[in-house]
Amino acid sequence: MEFVAILLGLLLSYALIRATFSLFGVGKQKNLPPGPTPLPIIGNLHLLGQQPHQSLAKLAIIHGPIMLLKLGRITTLVISSAAAAKEVLQKQDLAFSTRYVPDGLHAHNHSQNSVVWIPIGPQWRTLRRILTSNIFSGSCLDANQHLRAQKVQELVAYCRKASEANESVDIGRAAFRTSLNLLSNTIFSKDLTDPYEDSGREFKEVVGNIMMEVGKPNLVDYFPVLKMIDPQGIRRRLMRHVGKVIEIFEELIKERLLMKRSHEADVLDLCLKISEDNPEEFNREVIRSMFLDLFVAGTDTTSSTLEWAMTEVLRNPHTMEKAKLELEQCIGKGKLVEENDLSRLPYLSSIMKETLRIHPPIPFLVPRKVDNELKINGYTIPKGTQVLVNAWAIGRDQSIWEDALEFKPERFMTSDIDVRGQDFELIPFGAGRRICPGLPLATHMIPMMLGSLLNNFDWVLDNGKSGELDMTERFGITIQKAYPLCATPIPLLK
Repeated sequence: MEFVAILLGLLLSYALIRATFSLFGVGKQKNLPPGPTPLPIIGNLHLLGQQPHQSLAKLAIIHGPIMLLKLGRITTLVISSAAAAKEVLQKQDLAFSTRYVPDGLHAHNHSQNSVVWIPIGPQWRTLRRILTSNIFSGSCLDANQHLRAQKVQELVAYCRKASEANESVDIGRAAFRTSLNLLSNTIFSKDLTDPYEDSGREFKEVVGNIMMEVGKPNLVDYFPVLKMIDPQGIRRRLMRHVGKVIEIFEELIKERLLMKRSHEADVLDLCLKISEDNPEEFNREVIRSMFLDLFVAGTDTTSSTLEWAMTEVLRNPHTMEKAKLELEQCIGKGKLVEENDLSRLPYLSSIMKETLRIHPPIPFLVPRKVDNELKINGYTIPKGTQVLVNAWAIGRDQSIWEDALEFKPERFMTSDIDVRGQDFELIPFGAGRRICPGLPLATHMIPMMLGSLLNNFDWVLDNGKSGELDMTERFGITIQKAYPLCATPIPLLK
């Protein structure tokens, strides 16, 4: 303990000297972007608060959409406008394409094997090609269309069972089970949870814990000299959480190797075949990391977006009425929404876009880093700077969006703005080389689930007061509702 105390004292003294030199301009570069004055040692950490996406949006109003902060020892660039985001994600995409990896994601070597976190290069291109060609391509999505229809049908059947028992449904949890089983059937040809029971809670909690820990402010990320100590225990907890998920995947892989092959070739079969042909580049560890990316991103973000969408629709009865009328006129009351219906349901699509505008699942997208000094709009960005694109702030920018804080799907009925990374006013999935590869799946599943829930039931909140829904956000790498949305489905009168 004495050794640790002495070491900690030396490290803090070193940090103080370095911070003081920086504060008084020693080695200070010219033409840096504006930003709040940093304090010794902590820099601007005290300004983050409990909701950093909101705090940094407020600071950007004062200092501008290209803002530089000092978070401990880490220089951080915050982008808060569509124009600046276009500069970073499109015009200088390659220069900004490296990831800034949170310390906790080194657990089980995940960051060294993950398509999300590894640098652009041969391994990244191989993994990206596997994802885009064999999971998210148009032909693969078409081939698995029956799976998506089946899982939406199971979601509606679960809600109907709750309706018959006059019980409420935890919308986020139900959506999580649906997304989880869709991915598990696509990858492993089996459900990982019972679609008709309120199960899968443990897996949801583990995934939620991973997302929360990764998004939590970590002293090690701001003071790298503390890496060996891990003072908040974030890496230790992520070792445990990630380990639980890896154990599940490993058991499924071993089971498949004993079986040799599934009844119909799935993603796991494909990955094992690629691994046999190219064991050095695509080994078992890389396969597990890819599956972890898919399950964590594909379940948590999809279920959270559906929960926010249902919340907003319940808060806005006129939106509910318009959505139900469109569904009734286009496909008929009480029917499931199928993928072929989506092009005929523009208002439903607008609800999804408006939800993603005001509640982007990942408020800062995934953090980036510049490997070399560069310039943006005349400002010098130092080498090694972390880059945060505040998609939450851009989606609520009052210079872009009329009545920016109000939920108005109608705004997209006369607008060509889309979520596919070409319109920087709305970038919930990112843009450029690093755009989320799961975008095509999400834009199918979210409106299918939402439309089917609205077209098969009326919904009553537990307190019966739609206007009093608590909209408090819980910050992590994704933004969750702090209080789950629970509502009782009521059968439609035909």
